[in-house]
Amino acid sequence: MQPIQESPEFVQTSLAGAICLGLEPGRFLRGVQCTCLNLLLTYANGCLAACSYCGLARNRRVDAASQTFIRVKWPTYSLSEILERLRTRRHPFARVCVSMVTRARALDDACAIIRRVRLDTALPVSGLLAPTVMKGKSDLKAVKEAGADRVGIALDAVTPELFAKHRGKGVGGPHRWEHFWHTVAEAVEVFGPYQVGVHLIVGLGETEQEMIDIIARAHEMGALTHLFSFFPEPGSHMEKHPQPSLGQYRRVQLARYLINENIISAGVMRFSPAGRVVDFGVDIEPYVAKGIPFMTSGCPGQDGTVACNRPFGNERASEPMRNYPFAPGAQDVETIRAQIWDGVGQDERH
Repeated sequence: MQPIQESPEFVQTSLAGAICLGLEPGRFLRGVQCTCLNLLLTYANGCLAACSYCGLARNRRVDAASQTFIRVKWPTYSLSEILERLRTRRHPFARVCVSMVTRARALDDACAIIRRVRLDTALPVSGLLAPTVMKGKSDLKAVKEAGADRVGIALDAVTPELFAKHRGKGVGGPHRWEHFWHTVAEAVEVFGPYQVGVHLIVGLGETEQEMIDIIARAHEMGALTHLFSFFPEPGSHMEKHPQPSLGQYRRVQLARYLINENIISAGVMRFSPAGRVVDFGVDIEPYVAKGIPFMTSGCPGQDGTVACNRPFGNERASEPMRNYPFAPGAQDVETIRAQIWDGVGQDERH
């Protein structure tokens, strides 16, 4: 009988991270490298949450061998083996992210793993928090004292109603909207302005205007926002739910960039009656031409560029890229330019 492999001695890592450590075979389209090593806490009884879209939900209808999370498999390894490979092998990582799940012991285990990573490597470390099992500033300070310089909070759904439907009472889950926002505010106090990232999933039933309003709210609080495009996880409650259109995702990506870079406020934008962006309130062409707004948004490495590039975390390699894990080239920009106004009629924009 195989012994139980649980954190903090064991962790899961994304397939991309495992490939870059030489733990799994594989290669990346277009020579992409995974530049953030994601370490996910793992327990025999899994996560206690029941989020409708999540591959880790306790009520997901899929066998363990077929389980995915954020679209890909997350194999389990000993933390010691991962740290040994970080010390002895060439690797592309510019940051490590230690991700909690909703378990009572997750905070202590995450802190133990963060301390070991900081002790054994020179890489900066982020903590992706589980606010439901945390008790305020003292717990946030514990994460910082363990060695994390940044934290992320996965709000995901952007209205109280959608949050309750997908993460709270609607699925018998433990998460509460007000507590997540309270944790965001306290995290900014503990870690400092714009050292906190709020994860948002486009395509859970919100309008573009509702998503952009939350991006603006987080920014005003001193938090950055990191976008994910909904992908239907097999066996989850939302396995048949469609992905957001490329036009919807591109408009939200561009709005997020313009707001987070202090180029515009959400108040200058115009929306259709259906909540679609029809005018950004600024000439968008210079920003589209750079391609940067359409890259993966996440925590940076020590050089200030995004380390958490999550290659192919939102789509299959055969599908159009939603988050570019590298700076888009000229042809990529042309593709993006053609997608931005998809689904918005000319009459709506005038």
